[in-house]
Amino acid sequence: MIDKNLKILEAILFASGEPIEEKYLGEKIDDSVNVKKYLNELKKFYEQRGVNLINTGNKWSFRTSTELSADLTIFKSQKRKLSRAALETLSIIAYQQPITRSEIENIRGVQMGRGSIDHLIEIGWIKPSGRKNIPGKPTLWATTELFIEHFGLKNISDLPNKDELKASGFLDKRSAIATISDLAKNNDNIDQFDNSDTEDDTNMDDFIQSN
Repeated sequence: MIDKNLKILEAILFASGEPIEEKYLGEKIDDSVNVKKYLNELKKFYEQRGVNLINTGNKWSFRTSTELSADLTIFKSQKRKLSRAALETLSIIAYQQPITRSEIENIRGVQMGRGSIDHLIEIGWIKPSGRKNIPGKPTLWATTELFIEHFGLKNISDLPNKDELKASGFLDKRSAIATISDLAKNNDNIDQFDNSDTEDDTNMDDFIQSN
């Protein structure tokens, strides 16, 4: 049978979230004089396993085997706030698609950097939709199937029209923003507006198409 002292040491070390002093471990077993012997026995037992018992100074702890570090890399989703500029851009694309970047800028009344477009592409809500047949052939932008699914729409025509926005009280300077925000009120990607963007919103109610 495995010595009870070994079991106690193993249990304490597994339960601890940080290295434990050897002296403290010796106080928890009957044969404290031989605590190092027990610890080295555990260390040898775990040498070829997924976790190893490591001795650092006068402390001991279990750590994941270094051989598995590459296989146990954890990718975490990082929440990012959708800026006001990106939200305005998304709203304009949703209602006016397909639309070019310069047309978006004309509606917003300001020039835009690549950040808003890039962020929306990264999320998967917009995509290139061909090129407009004018000099320079600029890229046309449109929403994706993921956008439709994410906001609970059957198709893009389910977005509120101008009359519905008026009836809902959304049609003001930030009509499109309010609409998209209302649809996404439980969405993790839109936590709050980025208050650093202070462009004028007076053009925002001009782009919504009446159905």
